[in-house]
Amino acid sequence: MSATDKATQTTPDELDAIRQDLVARLEKQRRAFLADGPPDAETRIDRLDRTIAMIADHQQEIVDAIVADFGARSPHATRIADIAAPVSAMRYAKRNLKRWMKPHRRKVPFLFKSYGVTAWIQYQPLGVVGIISPWNYPFVLTMIPLADVLAAGNRAMIKPSELTPETSALMARLIADAFDETEVTVVTGGPEVGDAFSRLRFDHIIYTGSTRVGRMVMRAAAENLVPVTLELGGKSPVIIGRKGNLSLAVRRITMAKMTNAGQICMAPDYVFLPAAHLDRFVDLVESSVKRMFPTLRDNPDYTSVVNDRHHQRLLGYLADAEAKGARLVEVNPAGEDFSDQRSHKMPLTLVLDPTDDMVVMQEEIFGPILPVMTYGHVNEAIEYIAAHPRPLALYCFGSDDAERDHVLLHTTSGGVTVNDAMMHYNMPDLPFGGVGASGTGAYRGVHGFRTFSHAKAVCKVPAVDIPNPAEPPLGTKADVLATIMMKT
Repeated sequence: MSATDKATQTTPDELDAIRQDLVARLEKQRRAFLADGPPDAETRIDRLDRTIAMIADHQQEIVDAIVADFGARSPHATRIADIAAPVSAMRYAKRNLKRWMKPHRRKVPFLFKSYGVTAWIQYQPLGVVGIISPWNYPFVLTMIPLADVLAAGNRAMIKPSELTPETSALMARLIADAFDETEVTVVTGGPEVGDAFSRLRFDHIIYTGSTRVGRMVMRAAAENLVPVTLELGGKSPVIIGRKGNLSLAVRRITMAKMTNAGQICMAPDYVFLPAAHLDRFVDLVESSVKRMFPTLRDNPDYTSVVNDRHHQRLLGYLADAEAKGARLVEVNPAGEDFSDQRSHKMPLTLVLDPTDDMVVMQEEIFGPILPVMTYGHVNEAIEYIAAHPRPLALYCFGSDDAERDHVLLHTTSGGVTVNDAMMHYNMPDLPFGGVGASGTGAYRGVHGFRTFSHAKAVCKVPAVDIPNPAEPPLGTKADVLATIMMKT
């Protein structure tokens, strides 16, 4: 351990103070929740309005903080993803909130209906929800879960990533200005804070990030039987069919992979296409990149890898793949030198003929690297995908509806976009979440409202004296009841 490491390491006393502070914040929120009771629609809308105003009034500060954390990131892209998207989600929640909150009637078997029995589901807030958000889209992946948490009537404690310190500090300040700490509060700090945060007795935790840390969060939450929603990413595949517009498909795949330099949980992680299309695919990727990013190194629209550690990780993936026989194609339109620069920018690199023993095919890439595999029949791609952990997303391109339906039927993923990439995340009425290794549970819109609500089952029986055939002493009347029940 270096002297610097020793100087910055959290001492046992400091860690104990952190834990006490977290517990105190949680208890303040829980006491306030119990004292005030479930908030009405107007209170929930007010909280959403305050969040919308907070984002809208500090757009430039948010952009500046995120750019500072990344070193280079498009301000325009940030306005779309980290500002406009969460505001849109909150406005959608506002428009639909009263409808979501209404009790949902449920059918009653005829036998009981004849006695006047009614049943419904009543949605009530869980209490206090912990939100653990990632660094790659630090604002939107905090604020959209927060929109669902607030719409459901809960209080929230937020732990943003330590890898984006400027954004996390700004978020803490803005939230503190917009909310009382008993409504929403932000906790900043490193992994030791995150570990302590995940061990709190929340009523629910939503975590967005890596599968490795997701396992840790789930283990910690299990100690208190805290339910979790995990959005973990994974290796999201692309299948390009034999029929269709290959040029259009490549343009959309390339755009998705180059967005945020591939640092997106839903980014295409590898591509399957017919072997006969490989050379044209490579040519089309090169022309697509050149059209979107004629230069990369000093182009403000192209994002840096977030830090040196992740930059070195990605370079290591490429070195490993090349050493094991892959053919690398660096897509560098202006032939720029990336060997000596502080912002950690990387050109998109295609990895042709990858094999499963390569690290790039074992780990989620989370960067501008795209392995490309070929198939003779689409079933080869389907069998490969089915043999590996289930991904967060799958992308299917082509004009053959039967082939598309075959892929959808025989693959399992958190979500799917057909003939584009990542578009399903932008649909506010679709659930967003993973399956298996890519996550558990879902949020967004009504699905998020329900995730962060308790669906209380209510059955009402008339307060009149009605003969009950199941009431002792039993006899033939009970046998008749059993016979009727078996037939209904």
